[in-house]
Amino acid sequence: MYPQRELTRLAGQKAALQRVIAARRVECTAAAAHVARPLAWLDRMLGLWRQFAPLLRIAAVPLGFFGARKIFPRLNFITKLVRWGPLVISAVRGINVALKGRAGPADS
Repeated sequence: MYPQRELTRLAGQKAALQRVIAARRVECTAAAAHVARPLAWLDRMLGLWRQFAPLLRIAAVPLGFFGARKIFPRLNFITKLVRWGPLVISAVRGINVALKGRAGPADS
């Protein structure tokens, strides 16, 4: 079908192409490792955050009070906001629930 010389030339081209493909694979692997390095660091930091998040949530309130006193010693607005904020938020939520409950049956 093909002369031997043609087959030998094609085999040489195939081997050269396979070497180029192997070299590109190595380059792609190195580039992917380079790109993944910051992602691996971010993944480790997120893992640490997930480990310490419950403890930080518990410690956040006292640290917030301490920080507020140190940063804003004469600013009473923050203490009032911390004291009355949860009450205001729960009242607003209650009003929203009541309004949604009242509007629901009228729509049907």
